[in-house]
Amino acid sequence: MFILQTEREKLVAAIALRIRQSLDLDVILNQTVEEVRQFLQSDRVLIYRFEPDWSGLIVVESLASPWKAIFGKKIHDPCFTKNHIQQYRQGRVQVIENIYAANLSPCHVDLLANLEVKANLVVPIVAEEELWGLLIAQQCSGTRKWQSAEVELLKQLAIQVGIAIQQAELYQQVQSFNTYLERKVKQRTSQLQQALQFEALIRRVTEKVRDSLDEGQILQIVTQELAKVLKIERCKIELYDPLQEIAIIAYEYTTTSLTCQGLVRQVADFPELYQQLLQKQTLQFVERIPELSPKKIQATRLVCPIFDDQGILGNLWLLKPREKIFDKFEIRLVQQVANQCAIAIRQARFYETAQTQVKELEKLNNLKDDFLKTISHELRTPMSSIMLASQTLEKLIETGNQQRIESRVFKQVFRIFKNSCRQQNKLVNDLLTLCYIDADNVTLIPEWIDFQVWLPTIVESFREQTQYHQQQLIINLSAQLPLLESDLSLLERIVNELLNNACKYTPAGETITVSAWATQNKLNLSVSNSGIEIASEEQKCIFEKFYRIPSHDPWQYGGTGIGLALVKKLVELLGATIEVESQASQTTFTLQFPLETNNQA
Repeated sequence: MFILQTEREKLVAAIALRIRQSLDLDVILNQTVEEVRQFLQSDRVLIYRFEPDWSGLIVVESLASPWKAIFGKKIHDPCFTKNHIQQYRQGRVQVIENIYAANLSPCHVDLLANLEVKANLVVPIVAEEELWGLLIAQQCSGTRKWQSAEVELLKQLAIQVGIAIQQAELYQQVQSFNTYLERKVKQRTSQLQQALQFEALIRRVTEKVRDSLDEGQILQIVTQELAKVLKIERCKIELYDPLQEIAIIAYEYTTTSLTCQGLVRQVADFPELYQQLLQKQTLQFVERIPELSPKKIQATRLVCPIFDDQGILGNLWLLKPREKIFDKFEIRLVQQVANQCAIAIRQARFYETAQTQVKELEKLNNLKDDFLKTISHELRTPMSSIMLASQTLEKLIETGNQQRIESRVFKQVFRIFKNSCRQQNKLVNDLLTLCYIDADNVTLIPEWIDFQVWLPTIVESFREQTQYHQQQLIINLSAQLPLLESDLSLLERIVNELLNNACKYTPAGETITVSAWATQNKLNLSVSNSGIEIASEEQKCIFEKFYRIPSHDPWQYGGTGIGLALVKKLVELLGATIEVESQASQTTFTLQFPLETNNQA
């Protein structure tokens, strides 16, 4: 008895060790039933695995001769009930010494008899708390009295088999999960590589759009790059005419031969197709349309509209073999490329239009400059004669009859004559200065200017004119003003022009104020007049050449529209700024001159 127990323990230990060392469930089960049969000296030992419907399958078998094998046989025991299932799950062991004397149901006896079984020993195999199957020892040659040690052995082995099954299933789950992870990693890696390729393509296309204004070059590169990245045989771009009635294949890339380059399609001939495209819908379809495929082959076509916020420009066409499709990542890439194509087309066309306009403007500007130079030189000669005549007339008056000289009418005529000469001469000088400034032919002669001394002299020269127009002239200077290094002649022209404008447009009874003050790093000079206001929409245009404010001129002086344009040019030439503010019947022109830090100190 002691020897039998020792052998039993050795067998259980050997099977347990085998389970720990191996994950091959079939090998473990086959060796287990073979060793158990040899140990028990029985005719058959098998493992019966339950199916989901509680029928069963003989998964391993060890058999002595001459009994028939039942390995792989599927058995459905009609007497096997839910009650049996619950009992086996709770550890029930069935010990049958004689099937005919064990008070079994007839159906169970018939089942065992058909399998040549005379005595039967059944223990449950439980894995993960679920009934997995049965470990069964059978005697076919005759009845058998099963020993308690044999029953205990089978129970211990069933536990080990349950561990092996649980271990194998867990290993299978791990293997399946590893396989799943490997598949997902490969899929993710492939997607990542594809995404990197797509990102690189978008970057190349974007850089090309940014660096080039050649529409043809950009779009030809787009078709080529897109076809290579997506590994497709054909990519093309069609562009609409302005009325979107005609679509022309303008650019095509293919690995074979060009078949569609320059092809013209009437949009009306394909209403269902182009109606969706003109609604900015991306389409993918498999269809053979002779006009779309000159070779009359079926293919998977992806069509993506090229559009922006200004409208639809055309379509991007891509072809794959009929059995393949464009996935969502490829479609998204094509849509992004189409957006870049729209930018490139708009940018190139805008540049082309702008270049045409620039050429026209240059032509007009040259004509204008030629005209100004010609008219200025033509006017200078008669103006010189007028000035000479006025000087002669003045000398004659000085030596003439005193009563005639003092005549009010004569003096008024003489004043008009002299002012007209001065005005015409000023016009010529202004026109010439504008021309020279535009041609960068003006040379600055900087010198230090003291506003406390210089500005009152300039302002006082307008005193008689303001009194004649019944205007008040006020000069307002801060107590301490820094010296300004600038071109005195140009600065005088700026101030004279602003004062002339103020005198011209200020109504009688109103005030003209000239102010100067210093702020941090700047010297400010303003000319302000009351009783007149410039509309806000007009303020944007007053510094443009030949622009005249369409408002009432109280003195009917008229104007050429170059005075303030000249002021703006001269101010910029001196490195200063000028701003205008007009509201509440008050208009103020303010100049700001930057000051050197040392001078300010």
